[in-house]
Amino acid sequence: MTPKSPLVTRIAIVVGAIVLTAVVSMGVTLGVSKSIEGNATAINLAGSLRMGAFKLLAGAAGTSAGKGDGQETGIQLDAYEQRLENPVFSQAIPEASDHPLARQHQKVLDTWRQELRPALETHAVNGSVPGSLFTATERYVVTVDNLVNMLESRTEARIDLLHLIQIISLVFSVLIIIGLFLDLKNRVLRPLRKLVDIAMAVGEKDFTRKADLAGSDELSRLGSAFDQMTSELALSYHELEEEARDKTLELEKSHAALELLHASSRSLFANHDLCSGAIPMLQDLEQLLGIGPIRLFLHDKHSSEPVEAITTSTKERPFYCKDHHCDACLVTPEVFDELPLENNDGRRLLLPIRTPGQLLGTLEVWYPASKGLSETSRRLLETLSDQLATAIFLERQITEEQQLTLAEERTVIARELHDSLAQSLSYLKMQVARLRRLDITGEQESLHSSILEELSTGLNSAYRQLRELLTTFRLKLDTPDLATALKQTVDEFSDRLGYPVELAYNLPPQTLSPNEEIHTLQIVREGLANAVKHAEATNIEVQVLFESPQVRVRILDNGKGLPGGDQPVQHYGLIIMQDRARTLGGKVSVKDRDTGGVEVSLSFVPKSRHLITSQASNS
Repeated sequence: MTPKSPLVTRIAIVVGAIVLTAVVSMGVTLGVSKSIEGNATAINLAGSLRMGAFKLLAGAAGTSAGKGDGQETGIQLDAYEQRLENPVFSQAIPEASDHPLARQHQKVLDTWRQELRPALETHAVNGSVPGSLFTATERYVVTVDNLVNMLESRTEARIDLLHLIQIISLVFSVLIIIGLFLDLKNRVLRPLRKLVDIAMAVGEKDFTRKADLAGSDELSRLGSAFDQMTSELALSYHELEEEARDKTLELEKSHAALELLHASSRSLFANHDLCSGAIPMLQDLEQLLGIGPIRLFLHDKHSSEPVEAITTSTKERPFYCKDHHCDACLVTPEVFDELPLENNDGRRLLLPIRTPGQLLGTLEVWYPASKGLSETSRRLLETLSDQLATAIFLERQITEEQQLTLAEERTVIARELHDSLAQSLSYLKMQVARLRRLDITGEQESLHSSILEELSTGLNSAYRQLRELLTTFRLKLDTPDLATALKQTVDEFSDRLGYPVELAYNLPPQTLSPNEEIHTLQIVREGLANAVKHAEATNIEVQVLFESPQVRVRILDNGKGLPGGDQPVQHYGLIIMQDRARTLGGKVSVKDRDTGGVEVSLSFVPKSRHLITSQASNS
C-alpha cells in the first residue's frame, strides 16, 4: 500500500484532524488559561482595596476623635497606594490603554489620587472629618467595585470561552469519529463484506456475484479485481466444463469406437472379405467421429500405383465392386458434394497400413477442416489401420498358402497325367498306327477306315489337350498371377507364329480366383492354338478386360474365318471351351468378324463379385 493510496490518505486526514483538534484545543485552552492567570489575585486584591478604603475612612474618623499623628496617616496612605499599584493589576489588566478594564483601573487610580487621598490627607492636617470624605470614599469604593466586577466578568468570560472551546473540540472530535465510522462502514466494512460474500459465492461455484464498487481507493480497485477475477473464473469454469463435456463425449465416442473396432475385427478375420467386413464398420466409425469419407488403397507388387480397394462414399459404382445389388458405398451427388473433400474445405490424413518390414497399403481419411481431428480420433484411426494391416496380411498369407497348395496339387496332377494318361494315350496312338498298317479288305474296309479315322482324331485331340493341360499346370506353378501367365503364353505363341501377339489386360488385382484364372488361361490358350492351327492370320490380339461386373475375354485374328461362316458344331476344342465357360458361369461364342477373321469371346461374372449379400447391403 503506497503512501499516495486513497485509503491511507483518508485515515491520515482523519487522524490529522483529530490531532489538529486536540492541539488547537490545548493551545487555545493554554492561551485562555494564560490570559486569566493572576485574575483571582487581582480580584482579591481589588476586594481588599474596598476594605482598605473603609479602614482608612474608619482610621481617619478615629484619628479625628483622638487627634492622631498625621505622619502615621501618610504612611498608611502610601502603603495603600502601593497596594493599588500592585503588579498583579498590570498582569490581569490588558496593556492597551483604551481597554475598558484598563480605563476602569485608571479611573480607580485617578479617583484615589484626585479625591480620596487628598481628602484623607486634608483630614490628617486639619483634624476634622468633613462629609466630602465620606462621599469621596463611597465614589472610590464604587469605582473599585466596578473594577472588581469587570475583573470577575472578564475571568468568567475566559472560563466560558474555555468551556466553549472544549465543547467545540469535543463536538468536532465526535463528528470526526462519526465521519470516520461512517466512512469505514460505507467504504471499508461494506466493501469487505461484499468481497467476503463474493469469495464465499466463488467457493460455491457461483460466479454471478459482483462487487460494483465505485471510487478509486484500494478496496474499489480490489472490488474491480474481484469482478474481473469472477468473470475470468466464470469463463474458465465454463471452458473447463465444456472441455470436460467434450472429453466425456470424446471418451464415450472412443469407447463406442473401441467396441466397434473390437466387433469389426472379428468380422474382418471371420469374413475373409475386406469390402463386406470393413465398409459397415468404417461407415459407423465415420458417423461416430464426424469424419469421412474413408478410402483404402492397397499396394500391389505388380502395379506401380496403389489400387483402391474400399471407399465409403462414391457417386458411381467402383470398378472393384463385387456385388451390383449392394449400394452400401453409393451416395447421391448432393451428399457427395457436401463431404469434406479437398474441394469442399476438407483435410486428408494418410495412415500407412503396414506390418513389420512390409507396406501393405494406405488408409485415406478425410475430415472437416473447421473441426479438425482430435488426438483420440487419430489414435483410434491408427488402431484401425493396425487391425486392417493384420487382416490384409493374414488374408494375403491365406491366399498365398492356398495358391501354393493349389500349385503343388497341380504339379502332382501334371506329373500323374504325364506318367499315366499321357503314356496311355501314346500307347493307344501306337496301336491305332498298327491298325492302319493292317491290310483290311472286303466289305468292312470303309467302316474300319472310318472308325480308325475317328479314333485317330479323338486320340490326337485328347493328346493335344493333355499337352495343353500339362503346359498350363507347369506354367501356373512358376507364375504368380494371371497377367504373368498370359504374358508368357503370348510370348510362346508369338515365337510359334513368327510375329508378336498383342495383349490388352486391365483386370484389377485379385479379381479372379485361382480356379477362374486357370479356366480363363485355358480358354485363351485354346483360342490361340486354333488361330495358329487354322486361321492363317497375320495379326492376333488377346483382350482380357474388366467391364464391371463382368470379365470379357476376346481372341481376335484377321485370318480366313470360320468354315461355312459359322462355328463348328462338334469341334472338340470348342466343346471343352464351352464346358469351361459353364464352369465359370459364363458363355463362349465363336464368330466371324465384320472386318475379317474370327472372334472368340468369353464373358462371365467372377464369383468374387457376389460375396456381399443383399441383406448385408440393405442393412
